[in-house]
Amino acid sequence: MPQLPAPDYPADVRARLEADAREVIARYPGSRSALLPLLHLVQSEEGYVSRTGIRFCAEMLDLTTAEVTAVSTFYTMYRRKPSGDYQVGVCTNTLCAVMGGDAIFDELKQHLGVGNGETTEDGKVTLEHIECNAACDFAPVVMVNWEFFDNQTPDSARQLVDDLRSGQDVEPTRGAPLCTYQQTARILAGFPDERAGAVEATGGAGHASLAGLRLAKGETGPGRVVSPRSADRSADEPSAARPSGEAPPTHPSSHDSRPSPDHHPSSSPSGTQQSPKTSASDPKHPSGPVSEEGEE
Repeated sequence: MPQLPAPDYPADVRARLEADAREVIARYPGSRSALLPLLHLVQSEEGYVSRTGIRFCAEMLDLTTAEVTAVSTFYTMYRRKPSGDYQVGVCTNTLCAVMGGDAIFDELKQHLGVGNGETTEDGKVTLEHIECNAACDFAPVVMVNWEFFDNQTPDSARQLVDDLRSGQDVEPTRGAPLCTYQQTARILAGFPDERAGAVEATGGAGHASLAGLRLAKGETGPGRVVSPRSADRSADEPSAARPSGEAPPTHPSSHDSRPSPDHHPSSSPSGTQQSPKTSASDPKHPSGPVSEEGEE
């Protein structure tokens, strides 16, 4: 059975955290609203939300420990046990999975000798699968302490965790420079990232994310966006480098009724070729309701 009540922080740690907590609480009209950033604050101290951290949040916000526990166990960004300096999250949601996320996760489990949510013996890496990293344009994606590592492969992901464990400098594909999980938690609590150049390095959306917006505006890009994993870099060449009259490569939608180059369309009785039927062109499989609203 756990010790009750939970032990308190040492006096010097308690005083420092109280000063930070009061700064956070002052940002909100109601103190209860400060619970989420306070949980990040105590997580920055110990690397996870301990029973001591729960007690601290409850006392600062005049809540019960049960109320704080209910919140801290609801959100997956709060750890429930001691973990590594680097949280390596592999997206295994649909798009990343089919692009290689499942293979990356399996490779890292075997390479590190840990399962989902487990930490390596040296305390450096905690591995977990994540439902979505919100970066489908760059699938498959791995995140380290919530920083992006795009277009990964099993080999590149294995090299990534090896570099993290050996203490080498690792640069995210985009975004701020990498820091430890506890440093990340303090930033999430609402305190400024004081590392030189870190804020400026966050940047904006990547080229893949903006491709659709450029097309919607009628702009023509230099060509398609391809994964840096590809050994064939010819697709990245600007349109000016292509032979005259050569169209840039395209990615036709699966719902596009135009035949693909390797498609063998059927012929109509008149001998003319027909495009394959889609839900919009096939009366037997209409794409919308058969009758209008209110009709039988």
